[in-house]
Formats: sequence, structure tokens, C-alpha cells
Amino acid sequence: MYVGLKMLKDFMPQSPDALAEDAAALMEKHMLWMLLIVENDKLIGYVRTEDVSAAMPSKMTGLDKHEINYLLSKLTLRKIMRTDITTISPETEIEAAAAKMREKNLAGLAVVDGNAKLIGYINRNVILDVLAEEMGFAEGGSRIVFEVSDRPGVLKHVASLIDDLGYSIISTGTFKHNDCRMVVIRINAENPSSVAAALQKNGYDVVGPEDFRDEWE
Repeated sequence: MYVGLKMLKDFMPQSPDALAEDAAALMEKHMLWMLLIVENDKLIGYVRTEDVSAAMPSKMTGLDKHEINYLLSKLTLRKIMRTDITTISPETEIEAAAAKMREKNLAGLAVVDGNAKLIGYINRNVILDVLAEEMGFAEGGSRIVFEVSDRPGVLKHVASLIDDLGYSIISTGTFKHNDCRMVVIRINAENPSSVAAALQKNGYDVVGPEDFRDEWE
């Protein structure tokens, strides 16, 4: 899956000449934590809610209403925006985007094309949606987890066993746990016991939460 196929496109880019006061109202109305700033179709920066709040005149100042209004009329996003924004291309694999967000502790990434034009945005919610989708969670069925050693032909063999029982595979995934490879398969069956039995009969170590309980208790 590529970033460009899952990126958000309704992210409300702002001009650097937009007023900070208007940006604050926009973020509050739409519950946004950040706004991307674009000039001549190019991404040039961003502002966070805390950046805007810190720049607004305090109600505790000795300024009168007219003075505050004057300051607000001059305070644009250009004056307070940050320029250290991390971007990613639409061709990037979504797992690479997730790794970058984790590495830099980012809540999201701006997506730009080869000309640095802002075309989208991807955040943690998108990453989580993709994880749930790739694991077939919304399609129901049942999941089976088994541990295997890294060797060729495992998925082909398992798929044939499931097919022989008349079931279909909804999704597959693999994860590392300690020194073992765990394979997670979701099938279109409410009761996966017959599939689990077939896997065990063929030498696969089928596991469940009870097998790991001592690791979290």
C-alpha cells in the first residue's frame, strides 16, 4: 500500500498571510492540532495550536481593546509558522511512513509531489486504519495464529490446507516475537477449530492468548 492511496486531502491548507486569529478559530471549529501553510502551491511550513495560542496577546496585558485588535490584525501565520516540516512522497510505502513517524515522534506527515507541491496529509489515524484493513478486521471471520521457522513454502502449504476445508483467506500478516515468526491468518469462518486442527496435524504450532499470558501478568 502506498501513501498516495490513503492520504487525506481535506486538510485545509492556509496562506502565510492568513491571520493567526482566523487560524485559531478554524482549528477550534474543526478540532485541528495543526495547519499546513502553502504559498504558490508549495508547502513552506506549518503552525500548531500551541504556536498560535502562544502568539496571541494575553488578556492579562495592559493593552486596551483597540491595541489588541491592532496587534491581531498584523499577526499573520508567516510570523509564527515553523519551517522544520517533514514531508513524504505519495509513492512511499505506508509502512515506511509509519516508521518515519515513529522515529521522529510525529503525529503526521505532509505529502508532496516531485515539485514540492502539497497534495495530501497522512496521520496516525490513517496508519491505524490501514493496519485494521490489512488484517481484515472489518470483514469479520476468525483469526488463527501459528508460529513457524523461516522457511519457504509455508504460506502456500497453509493456504492449500485451508482451501481443502472449503474456507477462504481474508488476510495474512507476519510478526516477529522473540526468535519466532508468527503468522496471523484471518479466514471466512466463525469457528476456526477445524482449520486449527489441520494446522496442528501438519506440524504447525497454533497459539492463542493463553500461551503468552505469563508475559503480561
